[in-house]
Amino acid sequence: MAAAKSTKGTKGPVTNSGANGAAKAPAAARTVTKKAAKVAAARPATIDLREMPTHSVALVPVASPDPEPELDDPRRSDVDEWGRSEHTRALARQIYGPLYRSWHRVEWEGLDKIPTTGGALLVSNHAGAIPSDAPAIMHGIETELGRAVYGLADEMFKRVPVVGTMWSRVGGVLAHPDNAYRLLREQEQLALVFPEGTKGTGKTFSERYQLRRFGRGGFVQIAMRAGVPVIPIAVVGSEEAMPTLWKSAPLAKLLGVPYVPLTANMLAFGPLGALLAFPAKIKIRVLDPIHFDVEPDQPRYSRSRIMDESENVRQQIQEALLDMLRSRQSVWFG
Repeated sequence: MAAAKSTKGTKGPVTNSGANGAAKAPAAARTVTKKAAKVAAARPATIDLREMPTHSVALVPVASPDPEPELDDPRRSDVDEWGRSEHTRALARQIYGPLYRSWHRVEWEGLDKIPTTGGALLVSNHAGAIPSDAPAIMHGIETELGRAVYGLADEMFKRVPVVGTMWSRVGGVLAHPDNAYRLLREQEQLALVFPEGTKGTGKTFSERYQLRRFGRGGFVQIAMRAGVPVIPIAVVGSEEAMPTLWKSAPLAKLLGVPYVPLTANMLAFGPLGALLAFPAKIKIRVLDPIHFDVEPDQPRYSRSRIMDESENVRQQIQEALLDMLRSRQSVWFG
């Protein structure tokens, strides 16, 4: 009892742990807050992109730059991507013009069936040791309709020095499906093809105007894929302009060419006859365009349909040739 009283009566300082903890807490919080403020001040300022203006503001007015002038055509000549030169074509027209008008006296029938715009595949018979039909068709369409004509030719022309280059300059193009597609579909040009190929030009005079097979109908497939019409053309007179009397198969094999002919022109004019054609009158008949009711740009088309259409084109040209021959009075005067 005495001990208890002495403890209770002591007047020394009284310690209250709850009060001291409450007093220290605000001080610690203030310390943490100061440290956080220092850290935040040391960090780079962040920018809220959502609050940025959506348009740029120039501090100094800047004049808008002038549009860049169009560059001149970097090509130094008029040769297009196919090798055709308009300058060379103009020269060829000047040289061939007198032969066209006065030597062969070319006469057209149905020229208005050839379109003045858009692509079309011209399909014709082919004859003569050095054919006169191709230049007559190309020259007539260019002078009468004002349209360029690209002639699709065998690779043989490309391999011959000088001749290959000149053929390209006057509008010759390698007969490849991709080339024909680009000309017809993408560039909407006129392309001329001879499905008989060298089998037509290599015929002897006794086989004249008897059309050979039109290959495998590749020209029909090209026209279907490009979505253009086929326009058949029948030519009379080219067979007599440079008729082949005889061919040397062994010499042709040795030289690597389709045929080596002996023509009537060589007998009549000597060495000059290798290039000079007889003045046979050339008549050209353009038949009705043939449109194929198929979608273009298909990966493949019916093989039987292609062969049927090819034979139909060949038959139309053959019948037109026979009709023109029946009405012809003279090889030289028509």
